[in-house]
Amino acid sequence: MVKISPSLLSADFSRLGEEVKKINAAGADMLHLDVMDGRFVPNITFGAPVIRALRPAAPLFFDVHLMIDEPMRYLDDFAEAGADLITIHLEAARKVSQTLDAIRKRNCLAGLSIKPATPVTVLCPYLAQCDTVLIMSVEPGFGGQKFIPEATDKIRRLFSLREQLGLAFSIEVDGGINAETAPLCIAAGADILVAGSAVFTQSDYKSAVEALRNPMSPTPSPKS
Repeated sequence: MVKISPSLLSADFSRLGEEVKKINAAGADMLHLDVMDGRFVPNITFGAPVIRALRPAAPLFFDVHLMIDEPMRYLDDFAEAGADLITIHLEAARKVSQTLDAIRKRNCLAGLSIKPATPVTVLCPYLAQCDTVLIMSVEPGFGGQKFIPEATDKIRRLFSLREQLGLAFSIEVDGGINAETAPLCIAAGADILVAGSAVFTQSDYKSAVEALRNPMSPTPSPKS
């Protein structure tokens, strides 16, 4: 069954600890934590100190997405803060293979992400080192964007490569995921769906998570 990783970027930042507890109670499989540096992407979010502060709030799997230049410099910080999975961008790391190895040496799972314009083929040299591959279905940097339909083709291509190579990495999709786009990604081969506003803008987080995991579930009601 597909896993749901709500993105904290869409949460109420005035009560993040409470939001993490609610997401855990809602049955989410993971918590997606978008770290942005204002250089690789045109936005700044939060860093390792916030993740460290949130770690005791719930026993959720922390899915940390580093949208930062030269992520190797900060691996120790995020591993020590409580990351379970650290995903870097192929476009942002000068030494991709060495960075993926360094993540695993810090007892974290290693993920690799690509922007919408980057072809799946460039991932091939690194797939054997990946526990997760993250396909961006919007331009990274801001939440609430519209899903780029071509992302489903990339998911299918990546799924096919995984089968051909006999590998076991998970396929994660991030950007514009909602009750309409989730089934498209699942049908294409996605294992993990990242969703922000589709969860955090709803009055019932549990119903929102289930609507993504099971597209036949009733559509949740937005917050008043």
